[in-house]
Amino acid sequence: MKKLLFTFSVGFLISLSADAYISEETEYICPDPVLKYQKLEGWGSSLCWWAAQVGKWDDEKIDAIVDALTSPDQLNMNIFRYNIGGGDDPSHADGHMVKGKGKRAEMEGFKSSKDADYNWNADAAQRKILLKIKDRRKDAVFEAFSNSAPYWMTYSGCSAGNDNPLEDNLKPEYYELFCRYLVDVCQYYKEHCGIEFKTLEPFNESFSNYWYNLGSQEGCHFEPETQMTIIRILYPMLQESGLPTVISASDETNLNQFLTVQKSYREAGDIWEKIGQLNTHTYGGNNEERVQVRELVAEAGKPFWQSETGPSGNGRGLESNLALTQKMFDDLRIMRPQAWLDWQIMEEHNDEWCVMRGNFQTQEYKLIKNFYVRMQITRFFKQGYTFIETGNRQALAAVSSSGKEAVFAVLNTSGSPKRVNVSLGKFDEKLKKVTSWRTSATEDCQQVEDFTLDGSSINYVMPAQSLTTFVVNFR
Repeated sequence: MKKLLFTFSVGFLISLSADAYISEETEYICPDPVLKYQKLEGWGSSLCWWAAQVGKWDDEKIDAIVDALTSPDQLNMNIFRYNIGGGDDPSHADGHMVKGKGKRAEMEGFKSSKDADYNWNADAAQRKILLKIKDRRKDAVFEAFSNSAPYWMTYSGCSAGNDNPLEDNLKPEYYELFCRYLVDVCQYYKEHCGIEFKTLEPFNESFSNYWYNLGSQEGCHFEPETQMTIIRILYPMLQESGLPTVISASDETNLNQFLTVQKSYREAGDIWEKIGQLNTHTYGGNNEERVQVRELVAEAGKPFWQSETGPSGNGRGLESNLALTQKMFDDLRIMRPQAWLDWQIMEEHNDEWCVMRGNFQTQEYKLIKNFYVRMQITRFFKQGYTFIETGNRQALAAVSSSGKEAVFAVLNTSGSPKRVNVSLGKFDEKLKKVTSWRTSATEDCQQVEDFTLDGSSINYVMPAQSLTTFVVNFR
């Protein structure tokens, strides 16, 4: 009896005096529409590996998933990266990759040997998802990318990497044929599927040291010098093809490696002119490196994507989801890419590297908390909006092209509520309406009204472990 009474009393006190647990300090956020930065091209994800599994599902379920990804009132994604598989040695089937990353990591290639014909029936499942996205999202932007050359072009005979992961795996005598393979796939999709790839990325985290023979997924090490040799072969081949597709590079795993490789490109003198877009991943990187990346990209004068990332911390569930959101804010505010993409849409055994959790065999799936965390940003920060300065690491802001709508997101990764004041004083337009949505431990991108307007300021208490988005409309 005493135990029950004590529990009730504690709960009663908390409900009566919640403000006692809120810091008296107020965090001030002052978005400045004069300080405009990059225009948003879009949000998206790789199709590798999830689409090669989900594309085998019943059409009704595929349609529901594609709608959830692309609908403007859900994830509002419009950028998708199609993986041109290398395909591994058939004798490795259900072997090292399945033991590492699962059956999903065994991506199909289109050509089984140097003299073999192309098998355009291969990779039907990933292609099915790609075409459904094309049908539903008329403004979709597609990139083709390679994790590894076909296994028969490699030193190891394995598309997971070389015996020494620090050594190139593609044999020099196949450089030209590898480039031809990539261009042929792009041409096929243009001519037979109506898919125009905006960009073609021939490398994936290629300066890394973890692509090894009999490894857990496709991967191929390319030294910067080799990358540049490939680019010099691929560039004229793409031009001669008549495709509008341009080269993107170099998709390194972290910002340090991206900077290293891109500086080699710059010093070569003839590489940046052959590249249409710079790509990086942000599995690793600090804010000092983000500044360096921004400056290097500005020097190159190229479009720039954060083309793949995922959680980098040790948290779980919502904690991990919000930590990834902080990485997104740092990327967008400091590094300033025009697009920001996830790695995976669906996973089977975790709720951090995905926005949906499913079972590839039973065709069961559900939207998880990270879906709503992501939607807090991708639904409201729309394509064509321009990011503006907030002066706060945990706040992101953008304005529409007309200037009649501004969007602000505020993040609280701590375990305690926080008071914030968002000042609209630097906007010349007259305020018409403010609405807000929140994701927290108990809410899933739910519309809320627990803020107050004081002149041109929004006063708000952010719940612990939450992400809130304000949409401000002006007259």
